[in-house]
Amino acid sequence: MPSTVTEYDTIAAISTPPGEGGISIVRVSGDQAFSIVKKVFKGKDLEKVASHTINYGHIVDPTTNDLVDEVMVSVMHAPKTFTREDVIEVNTHGGIVPTNKVLQLIIGAGARMAEPGEFTKRAFLNGRIDLTQAESVMDLIRAKTDKAMQVAVNQLDGNLEHLISSLRQEILDVLAQVEVNIDYPEYDTEQMTTKMLLEKAKTVGASIDELLKTADSGEILQHGLATAIIGKPNVGKSSLLNRLLDEDKAIVTDVAGTTRDVVEQYVNIDGIPLKLIDTAGIRDTEDKVEKIGVERSKKAIDSADLIILVLDSSRKLEEEDIQLLDATSDKRRIVIFNKNDLMPELHPVEVSQLKSDDIILITSAIKNDGIEQIKDTIGKLFNAGIEDSSSDVIITSARQAGLLRQAKQSLNDVISGIEAGMPIDLVQIDMTTCWDKLGEITGDSYPDELITQLFSQFCLGK
Repeated sequence: MPSTVTEYDTIAAISTPPGEGGISIVRVSGDQAFSIVKKVFKGKDLEKVASHTINYGHIVDPTTNDLVDEVMVSVMHAPKTFTREDVIEVNTHGGIVPTNKVLQLIIGAGARMAEPGEFTKRAFLNGRIDLTQAESVMDLIRAKTDKAMQVAVNQLDGNLEHLISSLRQEILDVLAQVEVNIDYPEYDTEQMTTKMLLEKAKTVGASIDELLKTADSGEILQHGLATAIIGKPNVGKSSLLNRLLDEDKAIVTDVAGTTRDVVEQYVNIDGIPLKLIDTAGIRDTEDKVEKIGVERSKKAIDSADLIILVLDSSRKLEEEDIQLLDATSDKRRIVIFNKNDLMPELHPVEVSQLKSDDIILITSAIKNDGIEQIKDTIGKLFNAGIEDSSSDVIITSARQAGLLRQAKQSLNDVISGIEAGMPIDLVQIDMTTCWDKLGEITGDSYPDELITQLFSQFCLGK
């Protein structure tokens, strides 16, 4: 019978991307790491070498005694490792065949194949990192800009964990004082206890509000600002995309309907990962292929964080323009009056469908006029949420933001309960709920299914 998978097994996985490269790394973690790798390693005795050293040798198939690869083996003794377990990293020649062969031999020698994110999960379970730092590991891997990388590094350094722990300690202190006052009412009055809870609910709530101001921007920073470039055919959408990308990604012609599908590309604008979506021109058409592209364009509009609506300033407003203006009236948008190099026939003051909060820009994509202004505008739009906050920590995950909102709601319940004259012991329950919700952010309190779901999103070998 196969052994039951446990959190104490020695695990192994390839920690580098698949494919050809200079080196590949097979990572092994667990209390049997040294003895297992020793079975397939020909060189120094790995159980006797000094910690945090790298050792030359060969991987050998123990059943045939054939040499498999020439390797360098890093040896790291617990607890000074990422997982706080004994860790070995076998540096093999890059390539799918030798790397997989080394992994197979290590598993055959007694290791278990690691689950996705299991190395980071062990780092969390062994107290090496908290949940916010674990999430920042994936943020760092997925970072698309320097700014996103720096935010992830700050999280990995424990900035958010320190702030959340500080807020939880403030709540714990006041809860302890409330308990004393309830148990020994002769030393305090209910009015003083109520005042204490009310003040703490407001101060902690203000701190949570400051964090939540950064949530939308943080989500965009990590996952990209989905920006749909829309407009009727032949208004210059593809030219605009190419200018923003500084490359000819989209085909540009004077034939209407050239773009028949959604074209997506990431671009770094002022540290913001912008997922530009060049859509097919939206119009009624009998062309089957173009019709599919138009439907995909409409879906892209629905899911976009930002709309760049392009109008042709050399032509009067047409029914297709009006339909697009109406369809995006509830979206944050930048309206571009393009082709200002031609004789103007359309001016912003003539477009009654524009909203008061629309950003109006006049450009000529073909002449590269006004493109930098578009980039500056997007940068200012994005950074506004962060600049409005006094917090130097940015919330980057929907999980963290959701728990913060639940914690804030519990504080609102504390305030409304006190104002309604509810008994202190009932109000205290809501304050304790806030403490628990903040604890779920860092992992000080968490349901088991949360941990399973969170780490399953990680890649193998991390």
